[in-house]
Order: sequence, then structure tokens, then C-alpha cells
Amino acid sequence: MILSLTPFPHSHALSLNNDNTSLTHHRRLLHYLSQCTSLSQLKEIHAQTLRTTSTQHPQTLLLFSRILHSSISYDLDYAFRVFDQIENPNSFMWNTLFRACAYSTDRKEQAIVIYREMLSDGRVVPDKHAFPFVLKACAYLFALCEGKQTHAHVLKLGFGSDVYVSNSLIHFYASCGCLHSARDVFEKMPKRSVVSWNAMIDAFVRLGEFECALKLFDEMGSWFEPDGYTLPSIVNACAGLGALSLGMWVHAYVLRNCESDVADGVLLNSSLVDMYCKCGSLEIAEQVFERMHKRDIHSWNSMILGLAMHGQAEAALEYFTGMVDEGFVPNSVTFVGVLSACNHRGMVSEGREYFDIMIRDYKIEPVLEHYGCLVDLLARAGFIDEALDLVSTMPMKPDVVIWRSLLDACCKKKCEHRV
Repeated sequence: MILSLTPFPHSHALSLNNDNTSLTHHRRLLHYLSQCTSLSQLKEIHAQTLRTTSTQHPQTLLLFSRILHSSISYDLDYAFRVFDQIENPNSFMWNTLFRACAYSTDRKEQAIVIYREMLSDGRVVPDKHAFPFVLKACAYLFALCEGKQTHAHVLKLGFGSDVYVSNSLIHFYASCGCLHSARDVFEKMPKRSVVSWNAMIDAFVRLGEFECALKLFDEMGSWFEPDGYTLPSIVNACAGLGALSLGMWVHAYVLRNCESDVADGVLLNSSLVDMYCKCGSLEIAEQVFERMHKRDIHSWNSMILGLAMHGQAEAALEYFTGMVDEGFVPNSVTFVGVLSACNHRGMVSEGREYFDIMIRDYKIEPVLEHYGCLVDLLARAGFIDEALDLVSTMPMKPDVVIWRSLLDACCKKKCEHRV
């Protein structure tokens, strides 16, 4: 099979000329690899590499490294097969797999498994670039034990002062609810980046320590300007505290001081919508929402939930319709807002319909919040038997809120036998 030296068309097969020297041969393979645009082409280059290169040649390891890196974007299973054919993978190759698994949608656990294999193999010691990927997987999986072991390896290998590794540790501990450990890592950092401050502020907000988040934000001002990740966390802290005036100050700060890429950011504006809704300023929330150049599912959900919370059912359902019309697919949170809206206004038939739509059209399995909304709606409207039937079909045990809804309804209807 003959490979031309000119860039090959996407649909044409690759082939290889005879080369005078091994170095020229490797360079030619690297050239074709740089122009590779499909998995089939990559497989041809991989096959040529296996057949025509010596594993002892230093350039062969570079070739395998590039092939492995390229295969990640096409097929992760194939990338694993490539890796298994490498006799002596280096740290970059291990890290390539760590990264691919950590950022995949369904293979995160394999990042931890591969890390264990690397330690068991013993030929390569993890470098500082490995740990952020492994810790990211641990954070997503709430793998506290594995993450703590990884932290121990970090300290043993002397990477405890690395800012990127420390940032990953803060995020990991916060994800697992270990605020004290996250704060301990933060306090011991000899040098911090804006990401370090953001990670710690986000940890406080995520775990409900809103006042601590605001205090740390104040300290941060002596070192760094807040960025597009700092400000949403601070807005969320304001929402958690119901601190409307402080939230408005943050909003004004954004408008005065931030570039358009930050001020117009979807994450920030969604947080502002949520904050204004939770603080009861629905008119401002709608203004922020309508001025957004780009929205995501969280923007719509914040608006729907906010309107539902304050009894504006019709408006909430209008936003739901608008969301669907714009091509967004509702998720579980969306239907909590929709069913809450129906519940606040006693819209029984609509509540039943939306509950069925959620299951039938969007294949969303109801959770306790969905059942709670519908049970309360039915019970308060006097459909106690239907509410009890619904409770009996729930795949989980009803919580105290659901029982209270049923008991209140029975008492109002004087259903002593039901009570």
C-alpha cells in the first residue's frame, strides 16, 4: 500500500513508501498521523507502525504516544487496545488514559482502576499531571477512600505544594462533603491561584456555609480580581442567605467592571436569575433572563422554579412551553418546578397531565419531589383516595412531607377512618 507525500483525501486509504532510513520512516508516519481524520486511517497508521518499526527505536515510543493520544478522540476502547500493545508505556501515556477516563461520561471509574494498575506495575511513578485526573474521577464518584489514598500518594511523592494538584484536592474533598479537609488543603498551600480561591469559595457554597464563602471572597480581593467562576458562587451564596442587597451589589459590580465574556456568561446570569427569584424580585429576574444572549437548561429551570415558588403558575408554565419550543429537553428539576406551579394554584388536571408527560414523553423516572408535589396537589383538592393510591405505587418510602399532606387533607375532610 503506497502512501503519497501529499495530504490524503478523507476517503482514500493510506499506504507507505519504502524509506531509506528508520528516522525518515518515523517522520513520515508522524506526518500522516498529523493529517489523520478518521479512525480507519488511524488504524492503518497503527498497523503500519506495528509491522514496520522496531520497538527499540526511540521514535517508535513517540509514534505510539501520538497514536494513543489520537485514538482517544475516536474510540476509547481502541485506545485501550493501543495502550496494551505498548511494551513500556511512559507517564505521558498513562496520563493520557487517566484524562480520557476522567472526562468520559461513563468510564470515570476506570481512571481509578488504571491508576491502581500503574502503581501495581511499578515501572512508572505517577507524576504531578496524573493526580488532577484521578482526583477528578474520585470527586465525581464520591470515592472518598480512594481519593484519600491518592492524597497520601501526593504527599509521599512531594507534590503537596503543587497548585494544580491542591486545587484538585479541594474540589475532591468538597464534592465528598469534607469541608474541613478542603479548608486544610487550602490553608496549607504555599501559593494559590484564582482557581484555588474559586474552588474553596465554591466548596463553602456547595456545603451551605454561605457566610464563610462571602468572608473568603472579601479576603480574595486582596490577591485576585474575581472572574467568571468566582461571581456565580458569590451570587449563589447571596441566594442562600436571601441577601438581596448584596446580590444586587455583585450584579452592579459585574456590569461596571467585567468584560462582556464574563458579564454575558450563561453560568453567571443563570445564578443571578436564581438569586433574584429566591429573594422575591421576580421582575428583575425576568429582565436578566430576557437579556441573556444565550441560555441553558439551568437558566430556564431557575425561572420556572422561581415563578412556581411565588405562586405565578401560569407564567411558570408559559416559560416551560417556551423552553420546549426553543428545543431544550426538560429534566427532572424542570418538572419539579412545573408540578410545584400546578400545586400552588390547585391545577389538578394539569398536574396529572404533566406528571404523565414527564414519564411518557421524556422517560424521566419520578423522584420523591415529583410524587410529593402531585400527592399534595391531589390531597388538597380532595382526591384523597387517588393520592393514597399514588403513594402505594411509589417505589420509595414516603417522607414526612407526604404524610403530612395526607393527614392535613384527611383532617380537613374529617376522614377519621383515613387518619
